[in-house]
Amino acid sequence: MDTPVEIHLYGKLRKYAPDPRADRENVVRIELQAGDTVRTALAHAGITEDEVCHIFLNGALFSTHNSMAPWLGYRQAQANVHRREADVVLKPGDRLGIFGHDMAALVV
Repeated sequence: MDTPVEIHLYGKLRKYAPDPRADRENVVRIELQAGDTVRTALAHAGITEDEVCHIFLNGALFSTHNSMAPWLGYRQAQANVHRREADVVLKPGDRLGIFGHDMAALVV
């Protein structure tokens, strides 16, 4: 894969960034092999799925634990964002936004 997958980390998940200080970039760049998935990317970054509340894929809501998410008007990456299916194959240059449970509120 020529272009790395970017994993943007928010909240307490910033601890997995190369430099987790708040004034530093919160992005992990991972070179994945063909056929690698969202689950693979999380594993490469050291993040367990039970730490994750929301996943955005290329700016669209991919999965969430928030029951109100479908009514909030977010563009969705899949029809059922409550399905915790993380085996979707990533493409070169994909971007993931990963929010932990401390960032559970999508709107205030």
